[in-house]
Amino acid sequence: MRVLAVTNFYPTPKYPAIGTFVEQQVLGLRGIGLDVDVMHVDRFERGMRSYFTMDAELRSRIEQFQPEVVHAMYGGVLAEQVTRIVADRPTVVSFCGSDLLGEYLSGSIRRICSEYGILASHIAARRAAGIVVKSRNLEEALPVTVDRSKVRIIPNGVDLARFRPLDQVDCRNKLGWNPTKFHVLFPTTAGDPRKRLYLAEAAVDDANQSGLNAELHQLKGVPHEEVPLWLNASNVVLLTSLHEGSPNVIKEALACDLPVISVDVGDVRERIDGIKGCHIALPDPGDLGAKLGLVAARKGRVAGRVKMQSLSLEQTALHLERFYREVVESYRRPGAASRTLINPSLVVHFFLSILTRGKHFSGHSARH
Repeated sequence: MRVLAVTNFYPTPKYPAIGTFVEQQVLGLRGIGLDVDVMHVDRFERGMRSYFTMDAELRSRIEQFQPEVVHAMYGGVLAEQVTRIVADRPTVVSFCGSDLLGEYLSGSIRRICSEYGILASHIAARRAAGIVVKSRNLEEALPVTVDRSKVRIIPNGVDLARFRPLDQVDCRNKLGWNPTKFHVLFPTTAGDPRKRLYLAEAAVDDANQSGLNAELHQLKGVPHEEVPLWLNASNVVLLTSLHEGSPNVIKEALACDLPVISVDVGDVRERIDGIKGCHIALPDPGDLGAKLGLVAARKGRVAGRVKMQSLSLEQTALHLERFYREVVESYRRPGAASRTLINPSLVVHFFLSILTRGKHFSGHSARH
């Protein structure tokens, strides 16, 4: 089977930590025998210009590669364009988090762009022959008018060969970390307010006031191949995000048997369910700090890796392949390929949301 993967998140020499989850998914699909071509719309290097030129490139790629499925591996403007341009074969769209949930803690311009991106996601979801979401809360964020029979929940897989338990002392020595401290790893992106760094810092301060000798490390911009070193050097991963889909770092931490403390966000509760030494906490420094104390008192690793076997790159790729084949078969049925190219009600809603965005954004923030 030939699959054209279209993505605006993909590692480059300049940005090696961006889009590693897409790269891993592509490697998994190739690993089970699928022929996957990647079209990278490099918005980080070229900005919005990359979207203005993608139409011609996408048509050219399709003509040359002749894929059976075109998979937009992120929502928003990218997915809207893919599902609009590709009319002669089935499209699949993956929704990962902010493409459906938004980014409402940034400045006003970013908020408007986020609102537009969500509306573009809604249009793409209606057009697509198949939809992949990473977690249950993302399925719930889809418009009610989207046919749920074409939706599958398929979290990103984990490279179990790369993410495995390593010697903690050796990893700390390589990073130059103090061997006597309790090391808390906080996954974030530079300048991303959704991750709520202030909450993680307050939690560590609270724990230290109770006698824990803890140090917070921000995991950001680290090449994917070096992330196992950081995970295994740590005592715990701390996640305080306002919203998530299926955070990859949580699954990678569990594959390393590393304890996890997280607010109740995305699919984290499901991932750590039944694993002793992992905790769901309130978004409160006191409760988060208390959970850090529990992990420190327990010491050692957790039995997380065994639960990640079902989320290996191979298993996830097999789930995707089955879904691709279902989508292709369904698309070939008479009348199945017809779809609406534009939804005026969403366009109208976008302009109305600009006029009333203060009220709209505050309401959305409260929900998430």
